[in-house]
Amino acid sequence: MTDAEWEAVRPLLPVPARFQGRGGRPEGYCHRQLLDAIRHLVAGGISWRAMPAEFPDRGRVYAFFRRWREHGLIAEFHDRLRGTVREREGREGREAEPTAGIIDAQPAKAAASVPAASRGYDGGKKAPGRKRHIVTDTLGLLLVVAVTASNIGDRGAAAGLLMRLRRMHRDITLVWADGGYTDAPVAVTGYKATRARKLTPGQKEANRILAAGRAPVEHGFAHLKNWRILTKLRTAPARSTQPLRALLVLTTLEVAR
Repeated sequence: MTDAEWEAVRPLLPVPARFQGRGGRPEGYCHRQLLDAIRHLVAGGISWRAMPAEFPDRGRVYAFFRRWREHGLIAEFHDRLRGTVREREGREGREAEPTAGIIDAQPAKAAASVPAASRGYDGGKKAPGRKRHIVTDTLGLLLVVAVTASNIGDRGAAAGLLMRLRRMHRDITLVWADGGYTDAPVAVTGYKATRARKLTPGQKEANRILAAGRAPVEHGFAHLKNWRILTKLRTAPARSTQPLRALLVLTTLEVAR
């Protein structure tokens, strides 16, 4: 982590209890060292046991990551950073809370250690394993994420995902989606042509506008493929979202630079 990145991240970190007068032991390592170790792990796709010696002890790093995960601090950190980037990088007058989102899904391979109960097969994309469902804002920054088996369709996962989105971001009034979310609640989808019915010029133009609006989430998915840790999902679905959030913190940092 560069000095410029650390200066941007440091004010957004949760304040330790001992600095708030609530007691507690001083931590043995600086937060910057621990974050650098987690950054190395999620960027390189290595296991905890393969943590290089120049970083703090892997047990301390994992305990730090687990504590943040269990207390929801990874999501809180990411949300703070997203709001900062929206205000800084967006057009003039952009609020920290978004009013529109983009929903999409992406298949992901599952490691051999993943139990059969949490994996499936997507017949449409011919992809076994699991599937990542995300909602981003119009800048491509993550709002909500969920991991399911691949046999869960986009429309089936959209209902729960949009309910969470509504609960966490009440200013959202519009969600862009592709044709896989037809009849999904609150989502704006495109038109499909059939053998018996061709699209009208107005419908083609609507599809073009929809594709342009959905471009940020597609670019975000394309960027995630560059990170080795996301080539295979190895953990339980509930925990698979945490490395993704940690990784998107790095992606947001790159956007902020």
